[in-house]
Amino acid sequence: MTIEEFKILAQKHNVIPVYKRITADLLTPVLAYIKLRTLSESSFLLESVEGIGRLARYSFIGKNPHQIISNVGNELTITTENKIESRKENILDYLQSLIKKYNCAKIDDLPDFSGGIVGYFGYENIALIEDVLNFTGEKDYDSPDSIFGIYKNIVTFDHYKHQIILISNVFVEDDSNIEQLFKEANQEIDLLHKQLLKTVEYSESFKIINEPNFEEDKSDFEKFVTKAKENIYNGDVFQIVLSKRFNTEFEGDLLNVYRALRIINPSPYMYYMEFPESKVVIGTSPEDLLKVKNRTAEILPIAGTRKRGKTLEEDIELEKDLLSDPKEIAEHTMLVDLARNDLGRVCDYGSINITENMKVNRFSHVMHIVSRVAGKLQKDKDCIDALKASFPAGTVTGAPKIRAMQLINEYENLIRNVYAGAVGYIDFNGNLDLCIAIRTLFSKGSIIYWQAGAGIVADSIPENEFYEIQNKSAALKKALKFAEDLDEDISNR
Repeated sequence: MTIEEFKILAQKHNVIPVYKRITADLLTPVLAYIKLRTLSESSFLLESVEGIGRLARYSFIGKNPHQIISNVGNELTITTENKIESRKENILDYLQSLIKKYNCAKIDDLPDFSGGIVGYFGYENIALIEDVLNFTGEKDYDSPDSIFGIYKNIVTFDHYKHQIILISNVFVEDDSNIEQLFKEANQEIDLLHKQLLKTVEYSESFKIINEPNFEEDKSDFEKFVTKAKENIYNGDVFQIVLSKRFNTEFEGDLLNVYRALRIINPSPYMYYMEFPESKVVIGTSPEDLLKVKNRTAEILPIAGTRKRGKTLEEDIELEKDLLSDPKEIAEHTMLVDLARNDLGRVCDYGSINITENMKVNRFSHVMHIVSRVAGKLQKDKDCIDALKASFPAGTVTGAPKIRAMQLINEYENLIRNVYAGAVGYIDFNGNLDLCIAIRTLFSKGSIIYWQAGAGIVADSIPENEFYEIQNKSAALKKALKFAEDLDEDISNR
């Protein structure tokens, strides 16, 4: 981009991505992240796998956000390099005000995401949206309800072109010195480039200190399943998703856990995020919560699962079995209806369509029934309104959602926080891409936590639901064990 092009864009836009492409055939996203996260309390790595084992076109890395936004209920904290400000304000209102302020130049040569707001939005934030909910569980994981960073500098891997795009977003004010801003952006790009060229020796290990007890509280959980079934028989809910928390002490670098997860469970959403005070969120989630792009809102309900077959023939038979299972079809249909109802609150009448209906998507270890529901946002609505309408996902609550969440609060003794919330980004043009925080681990200090849930229906067998949670949890424990055995020596000479 030339200074002349920059000046033209600055006449109509107040956020302009300045960028440079470099060759990336000798560098991986993980190694680049190791180089860039040094001396930064907050950073992220976002990746994606499409279909079976095929890395999506782009991976994204960010560090040193120029603003960190967090909340505990209505207590909002805004942290910048110079100060920390706390005030009473709904974080959703604040995010909405930021989005309205930004007018980012769209450049065809750049991916959809070229900078913006990245982080997690915790489950209990639903109380900011629905005032009939009041969560009373214990908070064993000491973390805000949400943490987001506003990242203006992004390193993007373009895997199709084997290139890295170094992006520095410039914020233009009315009295800005345009030429100075352009010069500073290019200096920041050059600094990123120099960091990527540096030699790094990485030999950090990871180790679990104590084994989690999967059998703990078995009788209590089964008792709550029985009570939940009574709620279903009484007509309170059709389904309720009950979950259980696990934790273990560890030492070493949690990036190894991400490395293990992306090998064991490659997924459409893969993320590693570091925040101040040694907070880390790691996950490989298969499931969208919400996408908003060019004012089209989209939800992809996923329900119905089978293990992958050993051969193509087995896959086909398992797919037929899945699509002929009335319980799986009923649950999936319920979630599609929920998605239509959620989008109906913020989309134009008549614009909502099921653009993909009950298609079986195959992943590395399992296959799922997936549908796609989309609608056009009303003129006075934006991506935050769509988030308010669709959060949290029905797959982690049950239905009807409000009553299911009230019952979850009665039966689960711990605040969910990251689990069942949302992880992802909002860009400077008001587009949004958030996944459901499942198959996700989160830590503070030397304790790492994870959680798994089971959908309780009328014919659920309490012991079977407990073992379903055990099995889901064991998959994350497997990643922790695998992280201990990873080849520790990563170097770039």
